Amino acid sequence: MNPAALTSALIASRAAQAQMAMAAKLMKQANAMDAAVIQQLLAAADQNGQQLAAAAQQGMGEYIDMMA
Repeated sequence: MNPAALTSALIASRAAQAQMAMAAKLMKQANAMDAAVIQQLLAAADQNGQQLAAAAQQGMGEYIDMMA
């Protein structure tokens, strides 16, 4: 084989290897960010649920008609 072709193939494979490493790193960062966003959404939903439950408990039994 031609030495220039071998050198070119080696350089191309190294570039591809670097690209794959960068892609893997970016995917890991994206997964971590997605997990953080999901945690924030779950925390907000939990807080809203607690506020709704507290508001419902506050008004429970205030307007019971005892005349019946």
